[in-house]
Amino acid sequence: MGCGLEVQQSSKGFKVRGDRDHPSSVGRVCIKGATILESVQKDRLRSPMWRESLDGAFKRVSWEFALDTIAAKIRESVERRGPDSVAIYGSGQLFTEDYYTAQKLLKGCLGTNNFDANSRLCMSSAVSAYVQSFGSDGPPCCYDDLEQTDCLVAIGTNTADCHPIVFNRFRDHKKKNPDAKLIVVDPRATATTKVADLHLAIRPGTDIDLLNGIANLLVEWGKVDREFVAAHTTGFESFEAIVEHYPPERVAQRCGITVEELHQAATYWAESGCVLSLWSMGINQSREGTAKARTIINLHLMTGQIGRPGAGPFSLTGQPNAMGGREAGGLAHLLPGYRTVKNPEHRAEVERLWNLPAGHISPDPGLSAWEMVEALENDALDVLWVAATNPAVSMPDLHRTKAALRRSPFTVYQEAYHPTETSAFAHLLLPAMQWSEKTGTMTNSERVVTLSQGFQGSLGEPREDWWIFAQVGKRLGFDGQFAFESSEEVHREFRELTRDRPCDTTGLDYSTLIEFGPQQWPYPTGERPNTAPKRLYTDYRFNTEDGRARFVAAHSNGLAEPPDPAFPLVLTVGRLYGHWHTQTRTGRISRLEKLHPEPFLEIHPRDAAALGIEDGDALEVRSRRGRCELPAKVTRAISPGTVFAPMHWGLLWSNTAEVNGLTHPEACPQSKQPELKACAVAVCKLVPTVTEPAADAPAETPNRAIGEAPANSNGNSDSSSNGSTDPVSSSEALPV
Repeated sequence: MGCGLEVQQSSKGFKVRGDRDHPSSVGRVCIKGATILESVQKDRLRSPMWRESLDGAFKRVSWEFALDTIAAKIRESVERRGPDSVAIYGSGQLFTEDYYTAQKLLKGCLGTNNFDANSRLCMSSAVSAYVQSFGSDGPPCCYDDLEQTDCLVAIGTNTADCHPIVFNRFRDHKKKNPDAKLIVVDPRATATTKVADLHLAIRPGTDIDLLNGIANLLVEWGKVDREFVAAHTTGFESFEAIVEHYPPERVAQRCGITVEELHQAATYWAESGCVLSLWSMGINQSREGTAKARTIINLHLMTGQIGRPGAGPFSLTGQPNAMGGREAGGLAHLLPGYRTVKNPEHRAEVERLWNLPAGHISPDPGLSAWEMVEALENDALDVLWVAATNPAVSMPDLHRTKAALRRSPFTVYQEAYHPTETSAFAHLLLPAMQWSEKTGTMTNSERVVTLSQGFQGSLGEPREDWWIFAQVGKRLGFDGQFAFESSEEVHREFRELTRDRPCDTTGLDYSTLIEFGPQQWPYPTGERPNTAPKRLYTDYRFNTEDGRARFVAAHSNGLAEPPDPAFPLVLTVGRLYGHWHTQTRTGRISRLEKLHPEPFLEIHPRDAAALGIEDGDALEVRSRRGRCELPAKVTRAISPGTVFAPMHWGLLWSNTAEVNGLTHPEACPQSKQPELKACAVAVCKLVPTVTEPAADAPAETPNRAIGEAPANSNGNSDSSSNGSTDPVSSSEALPV
């Protein structure tokens, strides 16, 4: 969302509230933003920590030692095996300045494109779809469209819980305009579906069937904007030929809905003057993620629902700066300014701006997130550098992921908090500053750039992420490329690489953001500060060679791992209102812990009855890759044949709830985004075993206590909790 927050200081400390002048959140704040200060100084990593092996204990070291060690390891690896033996795995929680400096270090100076981010697990399918359909990344819509649309289609997104401010803006609009329609496509009944005019509880993996079925009816009813299609698009004939294969009866049967529900969805779309679609992980995290997103876009193109208020295909970013990371080149196939590594002109432009020799930037895309796991398995990486993310919880097929992480010869982990599940696999820990302590920019889903200013000091010795990358660059001999003294200097150089690009922000400096507040790109040199929303493609000219948008049609192939007799249910995973991602921050906030005290498995009463399961029963959930244990939540909110579990609980918070240990790594071939949203599982009730504790046995404590290690004389967590007792060992005891 990129919410705007105001921080006030009083005699009692700092207090957070929503910034009423922020164009995106307009004073609203959800519980995660309202409680953010409660976690900032809890369980912080305060100084660099080093150990020779994963079996050893961490010890405190100086920044000089830490930076010299990284530089030496990289230099040795590059000299011995080439630059592709080094990789960085980053995060949409980094500032744009951090992202940019890492790209310059790895893709520029070292000459490898092995930088990827957890945005690969989040938004890469949307990126791929926008590029294929429009010629460039970038959501064309604005949050203001939520208050101007006649029909909102929310597909693959529980917006009310995961983007609550987005949802509340639309809900208020709907209260004032009761004729505005809301269609929700989700196998679960959620807080989003409670206010829907139509809930389509489709089977997982049938999104393309549904969307092509709607298109089939729109063609039959003569609701295609033929004039728009002829003047501004290509490929409609091929698309029209494909949707002929999706008649209502077939679509209804495949999706598990009625023909009447399909007709109602198509009617709402056809009769609405402005249609806005929202999607997120439920679309993107699929082996068909790009095709699904393109099919949403196809519906907008065939009806001319784009480039005007209240209309358009709008992907909701899953992290606060996934957009800024894309602008800075923060995926393995990208360069700054929405350039690609395969384009020789793009490489030459960046080499010139970075003062590098011609041909220095590799033309080959680097390793994606899952390809890094495979590279570790094949001993192809000597140095893995992880920053601001927690792959030991968030990656698919966790048992395989963690086995690969254990093979890494040298892993650097750059994080604000300690411990996390990933710190168990690190040789070197680097303490990073976080929100409230450092200054930098972020770009949200509607392309609004916000300057987040630091306002309080740090505990211990953390450093800004861009500074850490730059210091390593200097030690590798690239002093001229990393002569930055501040994040503002980094941002000034980054802006120059956006000149004349679709994401041009050359006119948007820190002083403008401080004086006039957040601004939306494109914002080229000479632009004036403006609070009016900037929609893309209002002139119906797209970023393709001929200026036309592309219809890119696809048939549905369904799930990568459909259910079968051995694994008869489909598990879908997701997020809860009060938590975000792997609880690195939100798990340390007591109010959120009370809001969501434990994980669970939603199961429909029909499936529960067939398995002899009652509400609250302890369940074993198995896939072909692993198992976990969760309490049953018997509810009609989930469709029969489908079960749901939240993905937030790693080993620090529960010994038995790593649901990504069940998921598989099959990915979209275009976006390389794994299908984290669906896998085949079997569920059974666990029979409790009762054992009498020994008389002198200590009382059980929550697993969270791992994150509350006592401080030693240096103010750091005691080394016995810093990885010498590997929390991953409990996972290894689970049968696979």
